[in-house]
Amino acid sequence: MKALIAGVGLLLLSGCATDGQAPWSALTSSSSCAKLSSEEQLSLNLADDMANDGKLHASLANLQNLPENSADVRLRKAKVYRLLGRSEAEPLYRSLLGSCLSAEAEHGLGQLAAAKGDNGQAQAHLQRAARLAPTDEKIRNDLGVVYLNQLRVEDARFEFLTAMELKQSDQLAALNLVTLLIYQDDWNRAAELVSRLGLSPAQVTEAQARAEKLKAPGKPAPAAANQVAAVAIPTIQ
Repeated sequence: MKALIAGVGLLLLSGCATDGQAPWSALTSSSSCAKLSSEEQLSLNLADDMANDGKLHASLANLQNLPENSADVRLRKAKVYRLLGRSEAEPLYRSLLGSCLSAEAEHGLGQLAAAKGDNGQAQAHLQRAARLAPTDEKIRNDLGVVYLNQLRVEDARFEFLTAMELKQSDQLAALNLVTLLIYQDDWNRAAELVSRLGLSPAQVTEAQARAEKLKAPGKPAPAAANQVAAVAIPTIQ
């Protein structure tokens, strides 16, 4: 059956796998958050654009010109620091707990814990994030990754399917579900999913490599983190 999925992969167009990052402009505040001035919002948008382009240091420099008490600014800073692997991320995320951006704060803390290989803490934060923002597909995907790292396969499947249905255009959760199916040696269903969603040969190879690492005996569960911060197995935002 491995030949079957390999054959399907060869028929697909080549392409880059999604990195799982949400657009920076999607990190919006609720109506209870204080609004920035129009000039400050322009600077925030510029910082978002730079982060989207991978210019994390430049993005951070622009954010440092904005009000430190703004929840939106603190959230952006926390994410940049996390992607840069700096310790400033955690206190910034914690400063947002109980605020209009509590779900995003719990999500970020879960990602930090997962990057350290602490799946227990990651699970706790991501479960709280999912309760606060149950329709956020990135949170549901990342919770699924933590479950899969713990080999809680059915819980992981539930979260990946939820994420896929919430945002059908995002292939991140689909790639993780393929990883899960290959881990279970369910090559028929994996091949069907690959074909239906048009995953690339590179994505199929990546999923298979992740599944093999999950199966590797005597090794700790692989850490889950944003791919920019650390290698993610499986893929987490």
